[in-house]
Amino acid sequence: MDKYIYDNSNGLWYELQGDYYIPCLVLPAEKEERHIGVWGQRHLRYIREHRKVFYIKLLTSGKLQSHLADVEEQAQGLFDHLMKQRAEREGITEKLKADNQMEWVGRMSNLRSAVTETVNAEVIFV
Repeated sequence: MDKYIYDNSNGLWYELQGDYYIPCLVLPAEKEERHIGVWGQRHLRYIREHRKVFYIKLLTSGKLQSHLADVEEQAQGLFDHLMKQRAEREGITEKLKADNQMEWVGRMSNLRSAVTETVNAEVIFV
């Protein structure tokens, strides 16, 4: 028996594994490498656990990395925008940082937690 055979009807190569011929399948390569940070990893974990069909579709079409990079960019942009906007609205300024560092750190930490929850709800867990 041949180690590899080619099937003209479907255009696939098959490899002999024991007594069976298994198709030689390879996932398509992604076109570009883009940064995937904490937001993209969080979204990946979410879709892998809760939206399995969507995850498999992205994975097998070779679009998973670009989707995660898009989510990363969108989430980071929203996070930066909301942090700046809410810090101004709540009066968390550089003057406060210079005058009372501990209060500034506490308020920024609370703000960061609130903004993270908003980004998770609007971008990551969708």
